[in-house]
Amino acid sequence: MRCFFYISYRGTAYHGWQLQPNAHTVQAEVNRALEVVLRQPVESVASGRTDAGVHAKEQVFHADIPDETDLPLLINQLNGVLPADIVVYNILPVKPQAHARFDALARTYEYHIRLVRTPFCQGEYYYLPYRPAFEMMNRACQLLLGEHDFASFSRAKTDVSHFRCTIKAAGWQYDDQQAVFTVTANRFLRGMVRALTGTLLEVGRGRLDVQGFGAILAARNRQQAGVSVPPEGLYLCRITYPQEIFI
Repeated sequence: MRCFFYISYRGTAYHGWQLQPNAHTVQAEVNRALEVVLRQPVESVASGRTDAGVHAKEQVFHADIPDETDLPLLINQLNGVLPADIVVYNILPVKPQAHARFDALARTYEYHIRLVRTPFCQGEYYYLPYRPAFEMMNRACQLLLGEHDFASFSRAKTDVSHFRCTIKAAGWQYDDQQAVFTVTANRFLRGMVRALTGTLLEVGRGRLDVQGFGAILAARNRQQAGVSVPPEGLYLCRITYPQEIFI
């Protein structure tokens, strides 16, 4: 039986999602827990990888498990084995060919910023010692909507066939103490959200105008964009799938 596993995790202690030699990863902990509970090796395939220090409010992976498995019981068993910073909160049966990565229609990320210092929740946000012009940043976000080549906001060395993505929504919500950048797209390139956020902050500081932001997007040159913001403010928040793949 193939299932989609919905999990959340605090990425601070991990070198990202994906299995890596000599590195502590979320996938390694998940695979270990599945093997302990089900008493057999189980391969997990996620919707996508998150980098070191990045969090997930919702990550989805698929795995094939015995047909007779009690899914509510499995959730409790896995959470009893997993570290406290990784939680399984739902398991849904899907069709045998369903794929957590390739069947995803859209993914949503958030980047969290604090504008006021706090001793709480360290490693879960990026602190800014100034208040950027969010109105200008939201004007720049409008240029991102639709299909574009996002090579200017991708890591230079990445194994992809093209840099085109379709952004469906992008914008900042903010108050006196904090701000959240939310962006939804059909796919994301490695480092894309952190590079977008860093470049939008250049707009917010007045170092770059909206027209200049558009020119960076059109340039398809990573060297022209701003620096990437730190990973601790980034959250994978939602994966959207077609309903017909669920049983």
